[in-house]
Amino acid sequence: MTPHPFDTAIALALQPDGTMLGATSPDYWNMVGPYGGITAAIVINAVMQHPALIGEPLALTINYAAAMAAGPFRAKVRPARTNRSTQHWLVELVQTTAEGDENLTTTASVVTATRRDTFADSDVPMPAVPAPADVARVDRTAAGVAWLAHYDIRPIAGDVPRQWDGQVADSLSQLWMRDNPPRPLDFPGLASMSDLFFPRVWLRRAVRVPAGTVSMTVYFHADGAALAATATGHVLGQAKGQGFRHGFFDQSGQLWNEAGLLLATTHQVVYFKG
Repeated sequence: MTPHPFDTAIALALQPDGTMLGATSPDYWNMVGPYGGITAAIVINAVMQHPALIGEPLALTINYAAAMAAGPFRAKVRPARTNRSTQHWLVELVQTTAEGDENLTTTASVVTATRRDTFADSDVPMPAVPAPADVARVDRTAAGVAWLAHYDIRPIAGDVPRQWDGQVADSLSQLWMRDNPPRPLDFPGLASMSDLFFPRVWLRRAVRVPAGTVSMTVYFHADGAALAATATGHVLGQAKGQGFRHGFFDQSGQLWNEAGLLLATTHQVVYFKG
């Protein structure tokens, strides 16, 4: 069976020295490099494929130091410390330049944890929204970036501005999302979807300025069993900007499955011009 394009894009091969080799995928290409979400998925996959792994992903912080060039890359992954219930990982993605130098593109920290049955609740209930079947899917192929074709995106509120007229608007967006073609949800997939929101500054100002994520953190509230139960269903994403100034802004987001379970929360700081 032909692998899903997502699985091909995040595939890694363990090397004798403990590093892992991968290659960028044209299917998830953005304007000047891979879609940031697919890079986050690669980092999570690198940790999950490591033979010393204990537990499941709990937290990810990824820093986009430079755009990755098309071609091979190496993931350097090591557990920095292992405690009774948590394990702390350091990850670097590097590429070799034409001159033979090592180019660091991405740094990340990941925390994995052994989860226990405890009190469980959420202070962030899923908003009342139409079901995915009642929301029209949008065609983003005209945007000119490959990765958008690999997501089923159904905006509910706060879609990309139809007119770039400089009118100030609220930065809140709500949308249903899933892989295209559908793929069972897992931790790499959830990490990738956490970056699926377009820059909040576009919606806030209705001015299409250059923007790019500098650093993103994802907290995984769901365990593997909850992700397996979500299967190929849609995920509801909600995002809103917070502070915009001096060339940077931050945005926070939440992701729920169709049953209303909070799967992840995410926060990122984004560079912008203008």
